[in-house]
Amino acid sequence: MFWVRVDNRLIHGQIIETWLPYTKSRTIIVANDEVCGDPLRQEIMGLAIPSHIDKIFVCVEDTHEYMSRAYAVEEPDVLVLFSSCVDARRAHQKGLAFKSLNLGNMHYGPGKEQVCAHVALDGHDRSCLQYFDDNDVDLDFRCVPNQPIQVSRSW
Repeated sequence: MFWVRVDNRLIHGQIIETWLPYTKSRTIIVANDEVCGDPLRQEIMGLAIPSHIDKIFVCVEDTHEYMSRAYAVEEPDVLVLFSSCVDARRAHQKGLAFKSLNLGNMHYGPGKEQVCAHVALDGHDRSCLQYFDDNDVDLDFRCVPNQPIQVSRSW
């Protein structure tokens, strides 16, 4: 399964314990500009990932190029993680095609509206979600796979 998720925590327990088994992914791709240039953070995140799962750290704009090279002849069996909706949009605009975007965790902060227990949005986030709506990407608001989709509205 090729699964794309926004979660500002990137690698954490829910990813390892629920999303990896649900997606049956053999690879986790962390697409984040800060982490791709920080070997220490990669090492720390890598400690949480089971040894039988491949882990790749790429810059956001290189995600499509990496996926195109690595999965040119086979269906990707990958869980791609972005820390923000804006990063997911940047990758999509660079050619990373996906039909669904899971919005797992977007922390509350000043100027943000809480739309469900795990997602708070500001104007940039709403603009980003509108972009995905306009490009026929389904939005899936769930923290863990066994929850129902929690938000269904237009942006």
